[in-house]
Amino acid sequence: MALKFIRFYDEITNDDVALIGGKNASLGEMYQKLSNEAVNVPFGFATTSSAYRYFMENAGLSELVEEVTSTLDPTDLTQLAHAGEQLRHALLEADMPEDLSHEIKEAYHRLARFYDKKNLDVAVRSSATAEDLPDASFAGQQESFLNIRGAEDVIEHVQRCYASLFTDRAISYRHSHGFKHSQVALCTGVQKMVRSESSGVMFTIDPDTGSDRLLIINAIWGLGENVVGGTTNPDEFSVFKATLKKGFAAILKRELGSKALTMIYDPDNIGKTINTDTPLDRQKYFSLTDEEVMTLAHSGIVIEEHYSERSGRYTPMDIEWAKDGEDGELYIVQARPETVHSKKSQERIVILKTHILAPNQEKHLVLTGTAVGEKIASGRVRIIQNQAEFEQFKTGEILVTDNTDPDWEPVMKKAAAVVTNRGGRTCHAAIVAREIGVPAIVGTGDATNILQNGTQVTVSCAEGSTGYVYEGKLEHGIDELDLGELTEPRTKLYMNVGDPQKAFTLSALPNHGVGLARMEFIINNAIKAHPNALVDLYKGHKVDDQDAIVSLFSNYSDPKSFFIGELSKGIGTIAAAFYPKPVIVRTSDFKSNEYKHMLGGARYEPDEENPMIGYRGASRYYSKEYQEAFEWECEALKYVRDEMGLDNVIIMLPFVRTPQEGKNVIEIMEKKGLKQGSNGLKVYAMCEIPANVILADKFLKIFDGYSIGSNDLTQLTLGVDRGSELIAHVFDERNEAVTRMITMAIDACQKANKYIGICGQAPSDYPEITELLVDKGITSISLNSDSIVKTWKLVTELESR
Repeated sequence: MALKFIRFYDEITNDDVALIGGKNASLGEMYQKLSNEAVNVPFGFATTSSAYRYFMENAGLSELVEEVTSTLDPTDLTQLAHAGEQLRHALLEADMPEDLSHEIKEAYHRLARFYDKKNLDVAVRSSATAEDLPDASFAGQQESFLNIRGAEDVIEHVQRCYASLFTDRAISYRHSHGFKHSQVALCTGVQKMVRSESSGVMFTIDPDTGSDRLLIINAIWGLGENVVGGTTNPDEFSVFKATLKKGFAAILKRELGSKALTMIYDPDNIGKTINTDTPLDRQKYFSLTDEEVMTLAHSGIVIEEHYSERSGRYTPMDIEWAKDGEDGELYIVQARPETVHSKKSQERIVILKTHILAPNQEKHLVLTGTAVGEKIASGRVRIIQNQAEFEQFKTGEILVTDNTDPDWEPVMKKAAAVVTNRGGRTCHAAIVAREIGVPAIVGTGDATNILQNGTQVTVSCAEGSTGYVYEGKLEHGIDELDLGELTEPRTKLYMNVGDPQKAFTLSALPNHGVGLARMEFIINNAIKAHPNALVDLYKGHKVDDQDAIVSLFSNYSDPKSFFIGELSKGIGTIAAAFYPKPVIVRTSDFKSNEYKHMLGGARYEPDEENPMIGYRGASRYYSKEYQEAFEWECEALKYVRDEMGLDNVIIMLPFVRTPQEGKNVIEIMEKKGLKQGSNGLKVYAMCEIPANVILADKFLKIFDGYSIGSNDLTQLTLGVDRGSELIAHVFDERNEAVTRMITMAIDACQKANKYIGICGQAPSDYPEITELLVDKGITSISLNSDSIVKTWKLVTELESR
């Protein structure tokens, strides 16, 4: 028997939004068209928009809605709360029409029979007809109810969904997006309940940088409401889509969240949920395995590609998923277009705007968390504990709270920035902050206790994936780069990149790749311990600073997996950000005095009068004291290239004093699986010692190219300690002796038909050096990010002469 007010998921597609709402339409679309491509969607049915309007007209509620909302000022939070309460009460007290109730019962029983159940546990979820649009998500505006059993309970919760169309947040959201309240109808979706062992959210675009190269997954134990609501800090996985599609292990980052709470079904109350403390031993484990992350990511790509093809333009997706604890299957329970970057991705960037803190000002850090967006804001702290305190909040203040839910949206719109104790990058607070364009820092841990009402602070989300709260009002601004008139130069212009957190943001600048990725930056910032200390710990020996070092790798099984895991994560992130452009990774180039200051380092380093020309570079790698640590570096590089599929990584060795040193190190690399030519591997050397220039013909028989390190080459050509203030006036890359060295290196590489680039500071500082390099036909110039647009314009001008 056909049902007038009901449609099952095998009857609907995304063309039916006006009939059954955005959420249901998407679920039906995926159920019908993607089920054979590893996209699991629980079966269910939808109540239609005509069912909602029939309910409203039958109860005489349409006129009440028009009467209450016609003169409403949603910015008046008291008036908004009164109107919302009045309308919700009226909808809940109304009688459900008998024929509509009958159809819902019949549909529920059909769904139960589909799963061979007499009474099936289901989720009853709201699905509005103006919902999940590319420019307005309506995320979290209406209610959903989990673990509902029995036809009568389903009918009750369908009506409660109807009433949730008039929550304060939903009324405010429709008003701010220009939707008339009468034009939105509330449908419901009723699905088989997934018994969530773990669950979460997946974005097929980086929600902060807007990079369409990444897929981000947040995961927790239990029901997913704790992710969306920001109640607990989730695990986060970053997956690189390009190599995932080729079948590689494309997980760039695994970040363990606290997952302090687990939401479960209340065993004593059907339809209710409760939050329980997650056992400490379970908090220490990721809530998804790597295999499950890859499976989910594959589903995400299939969904994104389907919706992009359907819409005729790139359509990144915001997806909710759950892993069933009974059958072990991963299910997709919602998919909608991402709303912040989906439109931006269609626009050609002409003016690139970057928020920056003014340099050379004293900064006092108060606390850190996860950055949302890339903006900076200053203002006075206002701590809000609950909705009853909303009236205290003034426009332009910094909203500080434990966490937010959809009811907080009206007050968030008044904030200069948002700071929360809890939540991850895909929680509701983060989604709303991006949508309304304010910076937010979530998951700080204890912001409500550390910060104080009325104090002036600066919230910075412009320094990578970590957000910083500083004391006082710091000077900040927007750096605008005009990219509209740039033409393509013959000379390749690369970037020097050290910080993986900034890699995807920097990759938006004009570039041809990375000319210098400093491994030591990653070691210093992510590993922090002396590599030899980790090697000794791995062998079971005691080391200095042992407790501090052990605490660093608490999320890893042992020191070796920690070192290789963190190093490959950092290298892989930079390589992925610029893929498939070349990324030249320089192996570690610490000096002994720098290594000595790392945790556990004092035991392993000599006291040298001049570390700049001492125990560093290639000489260190093949020494019996350091070789095993270097082999770990090789294993990380091999993993990035061969397992993660990032074969755009080129390896560069620093400070190679003799051709024999080069052979010694390359032999070690080959033993660890890094063979020149295999899988396209190239190995370059830094050209920074006069011997590299004088004996270039011999070095270039060993290496595939050179990258000139102008700082060290100047130091050693002129005999100037570049760290000494007393003779700093002599240090000048423009000195004729240095420019002759540079010219000789370029000539030698061109004669040998090998790569020749430069990655030192000179081209950034001196236009005349850039002119020399262009005139001599250097392959590439690698620059700091703040110099690349200026130098790009200069190079194209020089080449056009």
